[in-house]
Order: sequence, then C-alpha cells, then structure tokens
Amino acid sequence: MPRRHRVLLSVALLLPGAGTALAQTTTTTVTTVTVAPSEPPAMRPEVVPPPSATGPSQGFWQPGHWTWANAKWVWAPGSYVSRPSPTAAWVPGQWVRQPNGFVWTDGHWQG
Repeated sequence: MPRRHRVLLSVALLLPGAGTALAQTTTTTVTTVTVAPSEPPAMRPEVVPPPSATGPSQGFWQPGHWTWANAKWVWAPGSYVSRPSPTAAWVPGQWVRQPNGFVWTDGHWQG
C-alpha cells in the first residue's frame, strides 16, 4: 500500500465518529431447544480411544449422549475436544424433565 494511503487511513480513523463506526459489533445468538416426548435410553458404554499425537485430541474426552432427531433417539458418539484453558472443567449435557417432555441442556466449559 502506498504511503499516502496509509496516512489517509490513519487520519480517517482519527476523525470524530469514524472509529466508533468501525468498532461496532453485532452478535446474534440463536438458541435451539430440543424437546423429546420420552426419557432417553440408558447411556451407551464407550471405549475411549487413546488421544492422537496432534490436534484437539490432546484435549478432553467429551462423552457421547443421546439426541432426539426425526422423532427417534440417535446416539451421538463422544469425541476429543480442545480445553479452552488449563483449569476449565467440562459440565456434561443432560436431558431435564419438563412439563412438556425432556429438554436437552448442552454441555459447556466452566472456569
């Protein structure tokens, strides 16, 4: 980039209001609520494979769980996920009984 463009860009960022417009961020969160009409089957036993030498498998084993899809229970197998920080603890997802059925609460990292 030629020097004159860099100078003009720097001046434009210092103009009143210009920096504010560039700094604005809009975040939209979409929450999907899964409601199942019946209690999920018993958890499946899983054999946890050894982590590979590279990639997110160096992280934490996130256990599998049942999902409700297309009007039936489907097993979602576990997988290795990256731990966001050395002290983060995994809080597993769970199905919670509600008046209208069983509602899935996603697992998440805490700490």
